[in-house]
Amino acid sequence: MARKRMEEPALKSWEEVDSTLKQIREAEIALTDISTTAEKLILDIKQQAEEDAQQYKDKIKQYELQVKEFTTVHRDEMLPAKSKEMTFGQVGFRMSTKVILPQKLERVIAKLKKLGMGDCIITKETIDKDILKTYDEKTILEVGGTLKKSDTFWYEIKQEKIADPA
Repeated sequence: MARKRMEEPALKSWEEVDSTLKQIREAEIALTDISTTAEKLILDIKQQAEEDAQQYKDKIKQYELQVKEFTTVHRDEMLPAKSKEMTFGQVGFRMSTKVILPQKLERVIAKLKKLGMGDCIITKETIDKDILKTYDEKTILEVGGTLKKSDTFWYEIKQEKIADPA
């Protein structure tokens, strides 16, 4: 296999590195400006769409109420069925069941446990990797994990605004 030569780094001095960090910061500022402008435009469009849609939402609520009132008054005309097929849809009644719980769920949970109704309780278990990595490597291996360490490059841009040279 032929050997490849390592090319010289594009930057030749610490001053060039610092200058490149400045260019990164300027690009970040430009991205922030673009993002802010886009978010403002999106917000304006959403607000206008909501205003335009409100009259239709109000009409739909009014129409729904009128259909519900008529259907309730003429419910006996749907018997023996609980619904009526129409050209543009269907109307009807269906049995709806809701469970209402008190605001303090701790008591309900305790009673469910006491009565052996654990299947009504949702428990989500997950692993806290930040705490797990504080253990020694042997212990992490015992539980089936691995500890991967690497020396990774990082950089940080100072957040001060860069003055325009113009």
